[in-house]
Amino acid sequence: MDASASSSAAAPDPSPVHGPGLPTAPAPVSRLRRLATPVGVMAAVVGAFGYVATVDPNEPGHYPVCPMLRFTGVFCPGCGGLRSAHAFAHGDLAAALGANALAVVGYVVLAVVWLLWTVRAGRGQTLRIGLAPGYWWGIGAVLLVFSVVRNLPFGSALAP
Repeated sequence: MDASASSSAAAPDPSPVHGPGLPTAPAPVSRLRRLATPVGVMAAVVGAFGYVATVDPNEPGHYPVCPMLRFTGVFCPGCGGLRSAHAFAHGDLAAALGANALAVVGYVVLAVVWLLWTVRAGRGQTLRIGLAPGYWWGIGAVLLVFSVVRNLPFGSALAP
């Protein structure tokens, strides 16, 4: 057997071959299918806000008490978040900010990210949010400062 013939027969053919049973390029995804996930996420968020708007967290017995507040008497960064969501859902921005100002900022940030996600998904683009470690440390620092200040006498305006 000739060595040159066996080596040339084993070399793959660089030209693509299409035919029955062979893999082909994936079909383009429809706009409706691309928007299904962002729309589904928004439906879940609207459902959650709708539930909190209907079941008032200001009345005792509807929701569990924050474990950190219950066992330590200290307000965590999320304390007042349900009351804030309830007021926000009813359009009372002042009460929402009074219950948890950081949560209201979070609602706005998440709404902007969702809108950007939806627009990019409609165009067939992906949304990649890659924050450098410095940003994550900054977010953690803001949460820590918010938690400490709202538990001090001069920061009582931030307490729920």
